[in-house]
Amino acid sequence: MKTAEFDFDLPRELIAQRPAVPRESARLLDAQTGLLDRTVRDLADLLQPGDLMVFNDTRVIPALLSGRRIRAAVDGHDVIETKVSVTLHKPDGAGVWWAFAKPARRLQSGDRIEFGDDFAAEVVEKSDKGEILLRFDAKEVRFRDLLQRYGRSPLPPYIKRAQLPDDQDRSDYQTLFAERDGAVAAPTAGLHFTPELLAALAERGVSTAPLTLHVGAGTFLPVTVEEVERHEMHAETGEIPAATAAAVNATHARGGRVLAVGTTSLRLLESAVGDDGAVHPFDGDTSLFITPGYRFGAVDLLLTNFHLPRSTLYMLVCAFAGTDHIRAAYAHAIAQRYRFYSYGDAMLLKGADGRVQ
Repeated sequence: MKTAEFDFDLPRELIAQRPAVPRESARLLDAQTGLLDRTVRDLADLLQPGDLMVFNDTRVIPALLSGRRIRAAVDGHDVIETKVSVTLHKPDGAGVWWAFAKPARRLQSGDRIEFGDDFAAEVVEKSDKGEILLRFDAKEVRFRDLLQRYGRSPLPPYIKRAQLPDDQDRSDYQTLFAERDGAVAAPTAGLHFTPELLAALAERGVSTAPLTLHVGAGTFLPVTVEEVERHEMHAETGEIPAATAAAVNATHARGGRVLAVGTTSLRLLESAVGDDGAVHPFDGDTSLFITPGYRFGAVDLLLTNFHLPRSTLYMLVCAFAGTDHIRAAYAHAIAQRYRFYSYGDAMLLKGADGRVQ
């Protein structure tokens, strides 16, 4: 497949800069079969008693750091300083993180990056993918405290601010479900939920279950290769509790449907499908890349925002609901002035071919 097949034109003014208020007032394109314009608060009416909604409970951490690189010269006396911006995206042990850096090309193993008088890290390694491995001086508990003090939430590059994030973003860019620290980007479909919407779902007879996928900064990276199959996904860490796996399997056994809130929930659930067709508890990394032709084994319905052109997430929704249907849905959304991306509106999709039984 060619990456160009997943391109489309989007008017810049449709990129949402703030979320809807209240959150469930965002528009919802009901694209299960046709294309119907609704709002997210209608979600309970679109589901059935006995359905299960699985959500991601990751919490966005202030993973964007600004510091200065310090490198001792050959004679051991002179010091070279360069401003560096670092975005943490995946832990690799206590106090050790993989990160993206700007300017990465100027960094070398052994360099020290100081983010504050009492907060610094050493560059341990540079990967051939442009990432750096950082070892922080601070132990885990103190590391979290210092990260809160010096870090900022790394909002997507298409959200424009004089300073990222501002005070409103600090609350807007967390979901109602956020409990477990670790994400550097929000699972944005979850941003639409409020206590009132959860109460309506419960009254409808829809049950809920959590999982955790710590979204990495790689989610913002475009697919740059010409052939889709040559793209390499960045691994993300996730966990599916035994109770959630059991709830998914029990829902399917009694004929109910599983709704994944967001592509993060869907990818992790699909990563946990065994050869027996059941979802199993999961604890580890996933780099599952879902493209058209993939056969789904865990998810029947998907609630998701509108995604970037040429992105792995747009490819995923094409795989789930059918490329022609998604093209039509996106064309409808653009014509009807839906708001796109992280703070934008949502769509509800039904799997095109049904799950693998």
